[in-house]
Amino acid sequence: MCGIVGYIGEKTAAPILINALKKLEYRGYDSAGIAVFNKDELKVVKCKGRLAALEEKLGNEVVDGNIGIGHTRWATHGEPNDINSHPHISNSGSIAVVHNGIIENYMKLKKFLEAKGYVFASDTDTEVIAHLIEYHYKGDLVKAVTESINELEGSYALGVICRDCSDQFVAARKDSPLIIGLGQGENFIASDIPAILEHTRDIYILEDKEIAAISRNNVRIYNNYGAEVKKEVMHVNWDVASAEKSGFEHFMLKEIFEEPKVLKNTINPRIKEDNVVLDGININVDELNSIEKIFIVACGTAYHAGVVGKYIIEKLAKIPVEVDLASEFRYRDPLIGNRNLVIIISQSGETIDTLFALREAKKRGAKILSIVNVVGSSIARESDNVLYTWAGPEIAVASTKAYNTQLAALYLIALDFASKKGTIDANTHSKLMEELKQLPDSIEKILQEKKDIQKFASQHYNAKSIFYIGRGLDYALSMEGSLKLKEISYIHSEAYAGGELKHGTIALIEDGTLVVCSMTQDALFEKMISNIKEVKARGAVVMVITQERNKPELQKVADMVITIPDVDSLVAPIAAITPMQLFAYYVAVHKGCDVDKPRNLAKSVTVE
Repeated sequence: MCGIVGYIGEKTAAPILINALKKLEYRGYDSAGIAVFNKDELKVVKCKGRLAALEEKLGNEVVDGNIGIGHTRWATHGEPNDINSHPHISNSGSIAVVHNGIIENYMKLKKFLEAKGYVFASDTDTEVIAHLIEYHYKGDLVKAVTESINELEGSYALGVICRDCSDQFVAARKDSPLIIGLGQGENFIASDIPAILEHTRDIYILEDKEIAAISRNNVRIYNNYGAEVKKEVMHVNWDVASAEKSGFEHFMLKEIFEEPKVLKNTINPRIKEDNVVLDGININVDELNSIEKIFIVACGTAYHAGVVGKYIIEKLAKIPVEVDLASEFRYRDPLIGNRNLVIIISQSGETIDTLFALREAKKRGAKILSIVNVVGSSIARESDNVLYTWAGPEIAVASTKAYNTQLAALYLIALDFASKKGTIDANTHSKLMEELKQLPDSIEKILQEKKDIQKFASQHYNAKSIFYIGRGLDYALSMEGSLKLKEISYIHSEAYAGGELKHGTIALIEDGTLVVCSMTQDALFEKMISNIKEVKARGAVVMVITQERNKPELQKVADMVITIPDVDSLVAPIAAITPMQLFAYYVAVHKGCDVDKPRNLAKSVTVE
């Protein structure tokens, strides 16, 4: 949530800041602005709306200068409007600040500053920071920022420029991501790598309560006690094209079509000589046997992956698994300790609720295994074990390829644990590994048949409600299919276990209601046939997603049958989600929705 960028160098800052912010639009925002230092003046231009509105406003302004900060805001404190937009400037006009996060004690600080004569123009918590830094500023900006952040409670990533400092700006972070890009005669800050990738591949990752003084040719980093910190340079090894649309109409469609490739990246290097070899995971047989229960903790799409993971780990490794929403986990006083393993799942590795849940579990003695996509992210750095999904940058807000790879990672973990514990026979182990290796080809075939899904979406994009039903793994799959649809099309959608229809849900079915049925589980096939007949008897239109082998029978009871190749029921969720993603995508396109940037949502949720 919120995008932060900063630049210092020989070039004009404003165009660089705007272009960098465009690379962060996927994070979600409702206003934007920049502050540029030039000729003893801080020039601030900001407004409600998209970056196009800011560019139009800049067209009527002269914004020169070689030092600047920029921001895209997702509203928390105060409605989206021009005044509440970032950057915020201090009363004297000497300090400008951009901020991602939430300051929990801002009202206390605001009262203190008002008593000192400071006047507030906005409803935001961020304006407190600008005034507080000015209050502490005595000629040393780093010291002023350090003293200020030591008084802040909550989360922050900050970019700060000062009218008195023509040769540097300052950045700081706690619980919100911030990186420093290292160029030649120029340096950058950003919330995420895509913002600066066209300028540099070398970065520093700021840790909590670190402060950076950034000049054209130097970066010095300090802790909050003022001691200098030495950092290792991280080199980004993916290219600019990975963060571009490459001819696709939307990032979301591009990322769906990347699923075969990224699944190969996740699976193939980890299957060696008929064994699963998990890099980054060091859990031996004795540790596995000591685990009484596994907790899977995540948010949103990653949570749905965790629900699938529960089925798979319990079935193969015979370890009890509990799946928790990260936003609820640490507030329910979980019964967790040193005989528990916590699997944390997060695409960005920065999801704030998930990060706080990790810290709570670790504090109680649990061992942490994280499944993340972004190398060097906060969750990855704070975990005992990390399994990277290698999905590459995912730009669209609605997660697609990251979900497939999270599932693949969970299957690999389940197979590894089952093999070590001796709860799986050699034939089943080999068969499932072969099924996993074949998944990229299976999804490639699904993508080649997208026209049937596109046509069906064109017939139902005006639906008011769409329901998803399934049993077992298909119910877990339905939860994610339903979320994808509602995220990007704004159509009301719910997922229900097929066996629960008669306990109240079926009252929602009426003539013309679309029901999407996942039917990939052979053991539950006949039960789902009965559920289809129940909703058809109430006038529902039924679309089924199933293996090719089931098509002839299902054509007798369903209005539309979308097939996936004949994969094993146990691994079917990884393949069967792709047609659901495509259906959601085409429904949203036909409705004219902003597919990559759905309203009110953000890619990386870094506030509670």
